[in-house]
Amino acid sequence: MAKQKLPDFSTFNIPKDREVPFGAITPAPVNTQDLFITSNWRVVRPVIDHAKCTRCLTCYVACPDSCWSYNEKEDKLEVNLNFCKGCQICIHDCPVDAISAEPELNYPDGVVRLEKPF
Repeated sequence: MAKQKLPDFSTFNIPKDREVPFGAITPAPVNTQDLFITSNWRVVRPVIDHAKCTRCLTCYVACPDSCWSYNEKEDKLEVNLNFCKGCQICIHDCPVDAISAEPELNYPDGVVRLEKPF
């Protein structure tokens, strides 16, 4: 008995605008994504004491939102408060206690602001 030939489903016609590079690796965004900016619910913000900081990059690695960056020119770590959610993981993981939690209401640009009460 002859083997029956099955249809070939191994090739797909994918439109050019939807192609993904081989290995399913997609290009990373080049700049920040506005979709992930923190709303007005953060209660505390991380504040770094640069005199205590050893630049061990623990905060950089621990941050789930990638808010920390290293400024090579000034040789210091900086936090991007637009994306910080106030989870305090960086504060708890800092081995030299160089990062502290400061209430948002201590800052004029603090995100916990309501123009009208509920």
